[in-house]
Amino acid sequence: MQKRPLGATELEVSSLCLGTMSWGEQNTEAEAHAQMDMAVAAGINFFDAAEMYPVPPKPETQGLTEQYIGTWFAKSGKRSDVILATKVAGPAEWLSYIRKGPELNREHIEAALDASLKRLQTYYVDLYQIHWPARATNFFGQLGYTHQPEKDRTPMEETLAVMADLVSQGKIRHYGLSNETPWGTLQAMMIADKNGWPRPVSGQNPYNLLNRTYEVGMAEVSLREQAGLLAYSPLAFGVLSGKYLNGARPEKARLTLYERFTRYTSEAAEVATAQYVDVAREFGISPSTLALAFVTQQPFVTSNIIGATTLPQLEENLASAEVVLSDEILERINAIHHANSNPCP
Repeated sequence: MQKRPLGATELEVSSLCLGTMSWGEQNTEAEAHAQMDMAVAAGINFFDAAEMYPVPPKPETQGLTEQYIGTWFAKSGKRSDVILATKVAGPAEWLSYIRKGPELNREHIEAALDASLKRLQTYYVDLYQIHWPARATNFFGQLGYTHQPEKDRTPMEETLAVMADLVSQGKIRHYGLSNETPWGTLQAMMIADKNGWPRPVSGQNPYNLLNRTYEVGMAEVSLREQAGLLAYSPLAFGVLSGKYLNGARPEKARLTLYERFTRYTSEAAEVATAQYVDVAREFGISPSTLALAFVTQQPFVTSNIIGATTLPQLEENLASAEVVLSDEILERINAIHHANSNPCP
């Protein structure tokens, strides 16, 4: 599997990253361990987690994902083989069971990291990510921006000062952003440069055939500032596999189990998805492979975060790393995109 530089760091991560947010909810500990075994055997050296996982978030399951990774490290002895990423939660009233409501100040970040390290059974994290900003801005499906400075929480400078200290202490090797905007990303870099602190080395945002909004402003930032995209939801919650077309709801599938996941289920999404599925079948590849290969080969993408709930799904996702879409397929994809631009931002 291809390896790519993680920003301007000394680390090289696999072009596919193993996503973990279903572990502890849709997947048992044994299933999580089996996925890690398969992924590493296929050449993946990059895992992505978060303190709030699994999803959907619940107080009784919070932290299980990291815990399962930790028990796998203890069992396999492969901590040094894995570039490990996890995240600290941003402000959220709906996460009141995490530190009585998470914040991005020093007290919360240090407590969050210490708890994650304990669950992960490691003394350091390779990439520690700010899960979402401490201000009201357009992320988690919001396309338009409404200026609400009165909702700003912890100043970014305070958050980045903690990240710099954690790097100097050796608890984290690097840090990254997630669900950030072009302004937020460049502001973080300016603050870091002004203070002589390490810069963020990556950004983790959604990117898929139904949501290519990252291309509008963030792609240029990624390339010019060496902070590539760690793309999440590359299959749009599985919608781009085609398995939900025509109202289908397969047993144990995410959209069947959880009503909260509606981001990629609009009528416009159904229309676009059906067209992408037709292109994939015409060229003799699976719809999932088409969607994943498209994301992986974008020049601003550092790693494509794949997630699966079964080993056959994971095997298919892993195989997409060897697929390069032809110019003809890309032309067809772009034609569909121009006619159905970003139906699910």
